[in-house]
Amino acid sequence: MIARAGAGPLRRLVVLRHAKSAWPEGVPDHRRPLAPRGRRDAPAAGRALAEADCLPDLALCSTAVRARQTWELAAAQWGTPPPVRHDARLYGADVPELLEVVREVSAEVETLLLIGHNPGLEDLVLQLAGDGLDDTLDTVRVKFPTSAIAVLAWRGAAWEGLAPGTALLTAVTVPRGKKAR
Repeated sequence: MIARAGAGPLRRLVVLRHAKSAWPEGVPDHRRPLAPRGRRDAPAAGRALAEADCLPDLALCSTAVRARQTWELAAAQWGTPPPVRHDARLYGADVPELLEVVREVSAEVETLLLIGHNPGLEDLVLQLAGDGLDDTLDTVRVKFPTSAIAVLAWRGAAWEGLAPGTALLTAVTVPRGKKAR
């Protein structure tokens, strides 16, 4: 059950795990680029968000190359992408660090996109969700793979009020791009 129903506008936190990355020899983790599959899946994630009418007012993105490339390819699927903030704190962040960054967002933002890494993102979704529609919580508990998207809805006057157990996990999807023939 959701811990408490907040007052204020309906807000959505859209959590996107970066697309599949490559593992080139000698490249530090922060600089790893997307793999070919990731280059196909990231645009599919952007299309999925547009089709679900879940486009953000603001995006917060890890500074890691694979996260930045995921953002660029996903946002290219939209007519006018929202502003993006690249934040080094999102790279390798755990739940308290992720929440700290999210809680700094202006109250004017109603739909926020967060692009980052596991295990932090999966843990964040599971901690924020006091409940989930259908089998969404079980899906995330089993696996939150690359390119996975989770949508959390909650009511609050400002992002600083987002707390564990206060959101409803409304959707989980894992968009995949098609290989060229």
